[in-house]
Amino acid sequence: MTPRLTNPRDLPPQEDDAFDLADTLAETEPCDETVDAPQTPESVKRGVDVIKKHWRHAPNGPGVYRMIAESGEVLYVGKAKNVRKRVASYTRLAGHVNRIARMISATTSMVFISVETETDALLLEANLIKQLKPRFNVLMRDDKSFPYILIAKDHDAPQILKHRGARARKGDYFGPFASVWAVNRALNALERAFLLRSCAQSFYDNRTRPCLLYQIKRCSGPCTGEISMDDYAELVREARDFLSGKSRNVREQLAREMTEASERLEYERAARLRDRISALSAVQGAQGINPRSVEEADVFAIAKDAGRFCIEAFFFRAYQNWGNRSYFPRADATLSEAEVLDAFLAQFYQEHPSARCVFLSHPIEDSALLEDALTARLGRRVEVLAPQRGEKRELVEHALQNARQALGRKLAEDASQQRLLAALGGAFGLHSAPRRIEVYDNSHIGGAQAIGALIVAGPAGFMKAHYRTFNIKSADITPGDDFGMMREVLTRRFARLAKEGEKEQDSDAFPWKPDLILIDGGRGQFDVAREVLRGLDVEGVAIASIAKGADRNAGRETFFVEGREPFRLPPHDPALYFVQRLRDEAHRFAIGTHRARRKKEFIKNPLDEIAGVGPSRKRALLLAFGSAKAVARAALSDLEKVPGVNKATARLVYDHFQRE
Repeated sequence: MTPRLTNPRDLPPQEDDAFDLADTLAETEPCDETVDAPQTPESVKRGVDVIKKHWRHAPNGPGVYRMIAESGEVLYVGKAKNVRKRVASYTRLAGHVNRIARMISATTSMVFISVETETDALLLEANLIKQLKPRFNVLMRDDKSFPYILIAKDHDAPQILKHRGARARKGDYFGPFASVWAVNRALNALERAFLLRSCAQSFYDNRTRPCLLYQIKRCSGPCTGEISMDDYAELVREARDFLSGKSRNVREQLAREMTEASERLEYERAARLRDRISALSAVQGAQGINPRSVEEADVFAIAKDAGRFCIEAFFFRAYQNWGNRSYFPRADATLSEAEVLDAFLAQFYQEHPSARCVFLSHPIEDSALLEDALTARLGRRVEVLAPQRGEKRELVEHALQNARQALGRKLAEDASQQRLLAALGGAFGLHSAPRRIEVYDNSHIGGAQAIGALIVAGPAGFMKAHYRTFNIKSADITPGDDFGMMREVLTRRFARLAKEGEKEQDSDAFPWKPDLILIDGGRGQFDVAREVLRGLDVEGVAIASIAKGADRNAGRETFFVEGREPFRLPPHDPALYFVQRLRDEAHRFAIGTHRARRKKEFIKNPLDEIAGVGPSRKRALLLAFGSAKAVARAALSDLEKVPGVNKATARLVYDHFQRE
């Protein structure tokens, strides 16, 4: 694919257009130029005029277009078999749904990218949507990678382990599994069934006697020769066969071996084989619904209610159900289920490999394009269809039922969250329920590794994508000065917000500016927060601080709010429980981040402090001397003899430790 970027502002004016706008509109949909001017908003007229000007330079073939706001924000990314015709559909002055009308009104520029085929346009569109997150597109909210089970091939005694991320290690990957919990459950049973090692290479190489996993019959002990390499290779083959769908053959073979061992009066071996068969039954029995005729498939079903969408994804591999996950994409309520599912799938398969079959609850417009794109990526034929009968339809119906139930639970949770937000707004005297709450907390030990933490909550619960941490940088802060740390954190947060300015946002989008900030602390922290916001001229943000009770008991917190005397909430007030949840989440996030930073400091190597000594030279020094302490005691002449370390670097290292 060779995209060709076309920016209309870079092209010379065209005096004689070979393609007239009216001709193109006649080929697509008629442009309603008879609309009465007073009935058409001026902003829509301006947007239509902008689109008409850019339309003249739109490519007459497959490609991707971007609609851009005055601030430079990308409003929408779309694809088309013929971009020129598609853009022409936006030049009508009436007949658009509200979402499209708002998009046209905000458009001040357009950019076009030409590609070779419509399939290339589909892939490029999905990639740009993922990168730019335009507000008028359907967006995946959860694009985390799926975990896999890996049986490595880079050792005589292959390791079985959980894997997530790039497939850089040589081995067989089995998945995807819908959750880490599903992988851990499967690994636990597979270790008991096939006795494969799960230990790291360094642990394996340094064993002189079998570890605890061997004692509890979850490893065959290849590290100390408890099993021959040939017998261990047979266990690995059985595990691969089982995960590849040959589970019946594996179980029948184990059953035969158990019977033979029993007939030879080898009861201990028969008991071990019985336990392995039981573990295999646990793997298969815990999978839930298992198809009989579908070896490998991804199943997607979408449900819609109250303007919200839920897409339920099931993953079937080796005739087994390897779990499901619910997605709640951001999409306009006027879109149909098929339109949302179509846009979702293109983004989903940007990151995740597909199965040989993709079953859908609703037929989508771009199924042929998606088939071609997935086939090219997978290297084998991929089928995308909405089955109407048989076991395939049963799988889709099962997924659809789960989608409806998940959406019902989500709507109930959101309604409960809205009630809690309203209760919190009433408790703190706000005019309406807050849409964005920011909670701040600090964590340190005697002032060391001090960090500030920010968590965010809103109508959809905790918004973890908006969490932030602040490394305390100011040298003027006395170690352990909570007031100074809070002042720095709030100053950096709201100074940046003021510098960026109020971004243009859709009314339904999650706001960047908080309606309420909660400070973990008493009167002092409250006064610091109020001082910082006044100094930065921040308006429209309510402040509240939470002081623990005299005995630090939950339920006896004292609250400080502007214009009121300190007060407590009733012990069983839902708003009090909600505040406690927010505070506890802030504690968890702050302490977890602080511990991670402290751990990093503990394992920090003195060589890391030397500017100009990178990983390769540090490795060479450690290999030559054995430890950082030995490097520090080394003479300059010895440092110069280390392979890969030149005289300048040796002098740098020597001088650093001499100063120390």
